[in-house]
Amino acid sequence: MKQTTTSKNVLLIFNQHIMYKPIIYRLARDFNIIFNVLEAKILPKLEGRIILELRGSENDVETCISYLREERVQVEILADKIRRDEEKCIHCGACTAVCRTDALVIRRDTMEVEFHPEKCVACGLCKLACPVKAMSGVGIDKDIDS
Repeated sequence: MKQTTTSKNVLLIFNQHIMYKPIIYRLARDFNIIFNVLEAKILPKLEGRIILELRGSENDVETCISYLREERVQVEILADKIRRDEEKCIHCGACTAVCRTDALVIRRDTMEVEFHPEKCVACGLCKLACPVKAMSGVGIDKDIDS
């Protein structure tokens, strides 16, 4: 039976006591996970924040996330951290100019903005760009929770 592959974007927060442990290395070696670093903010000797795309079987991804939590890494699933209020959105496209992952794109046939939350890495740039505040949620810096 063929296993289906799943993908999850996660925000990992490492405190100063664990940020220099080889935790990320073990994801590929021990858990059969393919990972892609989508964004990283490191404050040496203070904290590290990394957004990773984790790809593998659903069981391997869940086992990997459990391992990270056991190692005292704060893990947040990002797929639903940014939301768009459809009633507020005026489809101006300002958010698409700053979206680096193509989670927000303009459909050329309708000239409307489409939001693909599965591609979103919760960087928060769309919230800053939106003139009508149609985008909300928690970004990598956890600046706004609405």
